[in-house]
Amino acid sequence: MKVKVNENCIGCGACTAISDVFEINDNGTAEVVKEIDEKEEDDVRSAIENCPVEAIEEIKGEN
Repeated sequence: MKVKVNENCIGCGACTAISDVFEINDNGTAEVVKEIDEKEEDDVRSAIENCPVEAIEEIKGEN
């Protein structure tokens, strides 16, 4: 599974509270900081579902 954070991000930190795959960068928005392994996929899916501005997108066709 691969994801990206798009330009909709408002830096609310919801994703960082759910998964350590995400961090808030110096610009005040979230970014993916590491590859997602299988045990983290459920948390990442939860972060996608809980993002208030739908800024996290799964990159289809990528494992």
